[in-house]
Amino acid sequence: MFQKLFKYCLFIWAAFAFAGCENTTQTNGKVVAEVGTRKLYLSDVSAVIPNNLGQADSTVMADDYIRKWVRHELVLQKAEDNLSGSLKDVSRELEEYRNSLIIFRYKNELMAQRMDTTVSDEEILQYYTQNTENFKLNKPIVKAAFIKIPADFANPDLLKEMTSDTSREGINGLRDYCLQYAKGFDIFTDRWTDLDLVLKNVPVSIENPEYFLRRNQFIEHTDSTAYYLVAIHDYKLKNEQAPVEYVSDNIKSLILNRRKIEFLRELENNIYKEAENKKSFKIYNTDTNETE
Repeated sequence: MFQKLFKYCLFIWAAFAFAGCENTTQTNGKVVAEVGTRKLYLSDVSAVIPNNLGQADSTVMADDYIRKWVRHELVLQKAEDNLSGSLKDVSRELEEYRNSLIIFRYKNELMAQRMDTTVSDEEILQYYTQNTENFKLNKPIVKAAFIKIPADFANPDLLKEMTSDTSREGINGLRDYCLQYAKGFDIFTDRWTDLDLVLKNVPVSIENPEYFLRRNQFIEHTDSTAYYLVAIHDYKLKNEQAPVEYVSDNIKSLILNRRKIEFLRELENNIYKEAENKKSFKIYNTDTNETE
């Protein structure tokens, strides 16, 4: 929600800036708002309204945009009237921002072209082995199967028997059964999943997951509409060592981030060495005004 609001506000701010630049030269068109000498034209508002919005939503968004534009211009006008010339001079900040943005884009372009983004299973395992203490679980995880069957059709004993068969034939048979009869299901007997994510599918509350997992193979619940079953095939508890396959994506990101840092450091060093060899820059001694 916050990210959507932030993106919307950023979009509106950019639109205000664009509209401000545009209406300094525009001399025709219908004016929908005016603050001092600055005008907002209908074409400016139309440009920020998505084409797929209905009439009512378009009207609401247009009215909101116009009111925000007026507020923005009023604050800007007050700032222009009250700030000194030095405080209104943002040329240095704009230049610094431009330079940072160009460098950022250049580095990203080079990384996309030259940096190796392939991370092998061997690299992941090596990183995991060398940093095992960094990979402790902060929550219980399970390998399990979840099924939700209409209450008047459920056969708990049969379902428990089917979910206990982890052979290829058993898993395929369970999947076929669920596709035909289940209201919802997920079979993750071959991959680790957070227990709290599994429990979101079952209307039950487990106060002490660790105690429960040590003593139960099944989580089941029945209400007026459905029978819920979670068959637990394996589990690991909080603070235990995380399996490498559970943290492999995280490790891959860590390896790529380290690789990125090394790539950028080498890039800057190479640029510096190239310029140094070509004598493309000078550094002056501030005391003698001579080059070092």
